[in-house]
Order: sequence, then structure tokens, then C-alpha cells
Amino acid sequence: MKILMACYVFPPSVGGIETVSALLADELTRRGEDLHVVTQTPAPTEDVSRGYELVRRPNPKKLVEMLRWADVVLHMNISLRLGWPLLFVDKPWVVSHHTSMPQGFRGTLKRRCAQRSHNISVSSRIAAGLDAPSVVIHNAYDDKVFYASTECAPDKDLIFVGRLVSEKGVDFALSALKQLQRKKLRPNFTIVGSGPEKPRLQQLSAELGLSEQVVFAGPKFGSDLASELHRHKIMVVPSLYDEPFGIVALEGIASGCVVVGSQGGGLKDAIGPCGMTYPNGDVAALASCLEALLPKRDTRDALRKNASAHLAQFNSAKLGQNYLAVMHSALASRSKVPFLTKEVTS
Repeated sequence: MKILMACYVFPPSVGGIETVSALLADELTRRGEDLHVVTQTPAPTEDVSRGYELVRRPNPKKLVEMLRWADVVLHMNISLRLGWPLLFVDKPWVVSHHTSMPQGFRGTLKRRCAQRSHNISVSSRIAAGLDAPSVVIHNAYDDKVFYASTECAPDKDLIFVGRLVSEKGVDFALSALKQLQRKKLRPNFTIVGSGPEKPRLQQLSAELGLSEQVVFAGPKFGSDLASELHRHKIMVVPSLYDEPFGIVALEGIASGCVVVGSQGGGLKDAIGPCGMTYPNGDVAALASCLEALLPKRDTRDALRKNASAHLAQFNSAKLGQNYLAVMHSALASRSKVPFLTKEVTS
């Protein structure tokens, strides 16, 4: 099958959708599919060699050529900039939804697209907001990089991994640490990541008297991140908004961490039976979860025993298998794609 994968963002850009897009592209290629990838992410100084054609920032002529070549088109999130040729070229269209629909005109247009495409959602939370039929296929993590270490016993307490922006809730995690201080618990806390909130978070840490407990470690990726995760007992994912899913939680679980995260959105699906969840933005509830886990190794070990069965749902092989099933269905049905037509043939 000739597959055109359209990814508005793609490595070297960093994020959850970039991670799963690259994993899926590698898996589809491994399975022998003829894959071309198109993205708006600019090239690094030297683009890495891949087993598929990768075109960055195509001009309109190239984009139409690639669309005509394909048997089926897969969008990793709807990209109007990469999808406009579908107005003129009839191809089976699959859209994988990784974020909630935006508001306003763009949101209205994308909802109309979703009503005329074969849809995949990364969580039931995303599927519920589509107003269109959707198959739920959870994201995968890179099990070649993130796995439990038999050589490194965790000697640190808490870790956060992510962008340092207000919606990620790191300030709430710091407030929870302050509450734990009053209960004579002083866990160390490693903050991995970068972002515009870093100066404010450093200041807040000092104001709360947490400077001796908190380390801002900067961004880490790949094996460096995996090595850092191996050293920690608990990953904290204190997002204030409803996370669409949460690959970072899978990476933490695979690396031996118990995960404590907010329960809104799809994050609870990623955590599963391998940690604890609490209501978004509830500092006292977050502190209670940490208080229940930090001094109790037996409790943490019991949760870690669930990791193997839980993670089996989220590997690259299953991701590729499930996506291919939807694409074969789209190809078989020859669904009409142009989203300005009044009716859909399926």
C-alpha cells in the first residue's frame, strides 16, 4: 500500500505527536509499506537517513504529486495547509486526532473534515469531542529506548518531564512539596525540561523554601532521559488541562517509575494500573498521593508489577497493526474525501 503521511510537525521538533509519528513511520516501513512523509517542520543541518521518503515544506506542485501517488492519505492531526489538495484529488483519507478541536472558524472547518474522513483518536476523551465516528488507538512509546534497568536502583524521589509552561502545572507540584514539608516529608524533585516558565518556577521554589530539594536539570532526550528516569521512584505529571494522552507517562512506567498524574483527559489511560491519579489542579490531593507512595516501597512495587501487562498495549508493532487496519478499511470503502460535498459515500 502506498501511504502518504502528513505531519504538520515532525522530528527534529520535539513533542508527543512528533514521537508517535516517527515511531509509526518506522513501523510501517518495517512492515514493507511504501511510505512517503510530508511535514512543515524545517530540516536540520543534516537530515537523518530514513527508510522512507521525507519531504519538508513542499511546494504546491510537489504536494499534489505526492497526493496523486498515494493509495491512502494519513494525517497526524488535520493539517489544512497540507490537506487542501484533497479538495481536488479524491483519495481515501484517515485522520489521527491527537488534540482537541480548536474553537472558531478553523475548528468548524476541521470538524467538517472529521465528518468526512476515517478517524482515529488517541484517547476516548478526544473521540468524544469529534462529533464523528472514531476508532480509539492509543499512542505508543519507544520501547527500544525506555525500559526497566537491572543495573541502576532508583536513588532519587520525584521527577517531572515536559515543557515548562503554565498548563503543565509544575507550580502546583511545588506547592504540593511545600505541603509535604509540613508533614516532615522532604523528597527531592528533578525538573527535566525547558520553557518560558522556568524563571518563575525557580523563583517560586526559592520562595517556598524548596531550593535544597529541587533541581532544574534542563531538557533531556532519548537514552539520556531514560538514564535519568531509571534513578527516580515516582514521575509526577501534574497537568492542569486535560492531556489528550500522555506518552511521557508510558516512558516513565517503562523506565521503572510509578506515575502520579492528573486524571482529566487521556492521561489516566496512559497511567492505567501503574500509578495514582487525582483531580486536575488539586494540590492537596496531589500531596496525598505522594504521601501515600513516598515512604511505602511495597505499595510502589505492587504498582510496578502491573507495568509489563499494561505496556503491552502501547508498543510500535501494535500501533502499526492498528493503523494499517483502519487504512485498509478506508481503502476498501473508497470514502469520498472532499469536505465541501454535501454527502459522504462510504
